Amino acid sequence: MLPISADFQQDYFSLFGLPLRFQLDRNALEQHYRTLQTQVHPDKFSHLSQSEQRLSMQWATRVNEAYQTLCSPLARGRYLLSLHGVDTQEETNTAMPLDFLMEQMELREVLEAARRNKDMAALDNMEARVKLTVNELQQQLALELDEKQDYATASGLVRKLKFMEKIAEEIGAAFDELDS
Repeated sequence: MLPISADFQQDYFSLFGLPLRFQLDRNALEQHYRTLQTQVHPDKFSHLSQSEQRLSMQWATRVNEAYQTLCSPLARGRYLLSLHGVDTQEETNTAMPLDFLMEQMELREVLEAARRNKDMAALDNMEARVKLTVNELQQQLALELDEKQDYATASGLVRKLKFMEKIAEEIGAAFDELDS
């Protein structure tokens, strides 16, 4: 049998023995992940029944999903909100403050100009600017989730983070495009 609890309903934080907080100890997460993977890896159960092998595979999958969720600040914020019954409505609620929308438009215009002009320096500047904004949003999200428990504000921050991560991906794609 598997050496971990058979409770598939426990949340990802409990699975890893971490407090239910946005801010987390990355070293503890890594350590718990390695320990859990060692315990549930399907190779350890290859000599057991198909049922136990299947259960091991389910646990390995769950541990990997939990790890991926907790590693990503955006996914972790979204997951924490879902544990508190909050739907971030990322697909349906695109309402954003006007200043944030204006910044998004400006970033997209700068990105297109940098692509068109093959301007790596402009892309470098954009990347630094976006990383700074993402870092600030993550700090605000930690405050709203961990200290204030203001889930409505946190939900808006998750939507902003999604926008910023999308623009970061587009910057990465522009770098790739210009490198080839």
